[in-house]
Amino acid sequence: MKRNSIKTHLFGYALFIAIIFTFSSINYGQKADKQTKTKDFCTDNWSSGDKASFSEIREMTLRPTGLLDVDASRNGGIRVKGENRADILVRACVRTWGETDEAARAAARGIRIGNDSTVRAEGVSENSNASVSYEILVPRSTNLKLDTFNGGISISGVDGNIEFGATNGGVNLSDVAGSVKGKTTNGGIYVTLSGNAWKGSGLDVETTNGGVHLVLPDNFAARVETSTVNGGFSSDFRELNVDKDENDRRRGVSISKDINGGGALIRVVTTNGGVKISSAAKDM
Repeated sequence: MKRNSIKTHLFGYALFIAIIFTFSSINYGQKADKQTKTKDFCTDNWSSGDKASFSEIREMTLRPTGLLDVDASRNGGIRVKGENRADILVRACVRTWGETDEAARAAARGIRIGNDSTVRAEGVSENSNASVSYEILVPRSTNLKLDTFNGGISISGVDGNIEFGATNGGVNLSDVAGSVKGKTTNGGIYVTLSGNAWKGSGLDVETTNGGVHLVLPDNFAARVETSTVNGGFSSDFRELNVDKDENDRRRGVSISKDINGGGALIRVVTTNGGVKISSAAKDM
């Protein structure tokens, strides 16, 4: 029993690490992994020791509603992309493991992707050898509620009321607008904005353990709020720099300042991690 328990924990840990890296758990100063972005969804098939693995994509089309609610827990990440479309395309990547190929396939047959009120996988228990991740294409104006446990969250090209929460996973946001609020506990946050101002009420995202990296055009007008308790800080924007002498060894920093005349609140904070604010022109 003890040996089986250790094996189960090791497998769970391997799965956790694989899921986090699939959705770019971002460290201080690191750019988004462009190679990961170009890979086709669900092409990689992770292995765990001598276990056999199986993966497949399941698709379904939904009519737009007032809110798209996606729950990827226990194991899985979520990637949402806004497009000029009238429906919602959900692609679920079901991955399973077993002692044999047939056992892995049988585990996949026991998983159902439900969409009654929330898109979620049924049949994935806390200790099962399975994960379900999602790639979802939505109309650009879509309200979102996203939750993961062991997996990251990526949102691009969406304008709406957006709320998200992750426990073990990184967050990647690009060209989003509206009211965007969310947090992760263990994972980095990478935010890339475009245009000359935020469209909507603002952005409010935070992590406990992980770096944050905010990329803005040089002429972006906003109220920027950022902080870290344990981590370094750097900024390409003169208005956001802090004065430190050579002997100042403080690690923490807290800033709330206007750039380019001010505007909507852009808040990106961390507790244990570095903060980097980059000019889009220099970050290319």
